[in-house]
Amino acid sequence: MSPIDALLHLANLFALPLGTALIASLLAKLIGGAALGAVPLTRMLAWSATAAVLAVLGGLALEGRDGLMLTHGAMVLAIAVALGWLPRRN
Repeated sequence: MSPIDALLHLANLFALPLGTALIASLLAKLIGGAALGAVPLTRMLAWSATAAVLAVLGGLALEGRDGLMLTHGAMVLAIAVALGWLPRRN
């Protein structure tokens, strides 16, 4: 595998969790009400992206491969918990 192929594999591994975290953060900011309205978007994105990447890496470590529905479900749950915890943290 060439270095460019390895870089593309890593980019594809992290594209879904980062994209999902971005979309979830934007939607939470729009419809989250006053509690999430006070939280900066950058903090929301940082917490949700970290949670999503950790969930995907945990699924990869436990299952040995990427792209399983269990891993994607864990990623969505991790993002929801991270975004739900933010108003309580302020």
